[in-house]
Amino acid sequence: MKIINIIELCVSSVCLALGIIGMAFAKSSKAVGENPKKAKKRKTLFTVLAVFGAWFLIGTVISVISSKKSGINIEFSLLSDRMSVFGFSLAKTTVISLFITVIVLVLGIIFRLFVFPKFTFDNPKTLQNVFELAVEAMENFAKDNLCDYSGVLAPYMFTLGIFMIFSAASELFGLRAPTSDIVTTFSMGIITFVLINFFGVKKKGVGGRIKGMASPTPLVFPMKILSDIAVPVSLACRLFGNMLGGMIVMDLLKSALGGYATGIPAVAGLYFNLFHPVIQAYIFIVLSMTFINEAIE
Repeated sequence: MKIINIIELCVSSVCLALGIIGMAFAKSSKAVGENPKKAKKRKTLFTVLAVFGAWFLIGTVISVISSKKSGINIEFSLLSDRMSVFGFSLAKTTVISLFITVIVLVLGIIFRLFVFPKFTFDNPKTLQNVFELAVEAMENFAKDNLCDYSGVLAPYMFTLGIFMIFSAASELFGLRAPTSDIVTTFSMGIITFVLINFFGVKKKGVGGRIKGMASPTPLVFPMKILSDIAVPVSLACRLFGNMLGGMIVMDLLKSALGGYATGIPAVAGLYFNLFHPVIQAYIFIVLSMTFINEAIE
């Protein structure tokens, strides 16, 4: 053990001890009639000191045991690593996507068999209100953008959002999110491309779809074709870039902190693995609906 490590252990232990003693003193002072505001401020100060001391001590111990030092060392690739499953070479993100799909299906079945039958119209509980608000919000949003086809596409968009959120949450378990793999995001973009043209043809017919793409002049038809082809590429790259960026930031944070990464990445992960993916899911769904709406108008 190096001298610097011994000093760090001593400093962190002293901070932790002072924080705990100070918290106990602040509590006893409040009990004997000291000004509540001053006692509260003192308790808050010593609580912060105790938390800092605990974090510093844990980080130092981890650094000593694992010899983990801070430093920037980031490696990533556009495509996911591969693994062998029953003799087949599959991308890890593909396997993770399958697990996520199974988890969502199982949760859906459990919800339908055990939770949904308990829902009532007369006296809805908190859980029922949450689900109803979520479903109604998606249905109303789809109606505003997709009109006649909202009933068909709203469930798909809702499921897509759930998949994207679960995918991002997989990073909390040290896994690479499927949405940070360009293959996954491009597959989602292709599905949107198929839906755009399917509902465009269904609404207007093949002739109407071609006529719409050649409006207001046939000269724009080639550009409309290129624009349609660019849609899945644009959607895929936007989602991939944002999700990969979040993953890189988290890896940078862990790498820079080294053994002192305890707790801080978990707090940052609440944003990069939960809040940020919700925003990206919303943007992807909005853009998909917008492109479909343009095709059926």
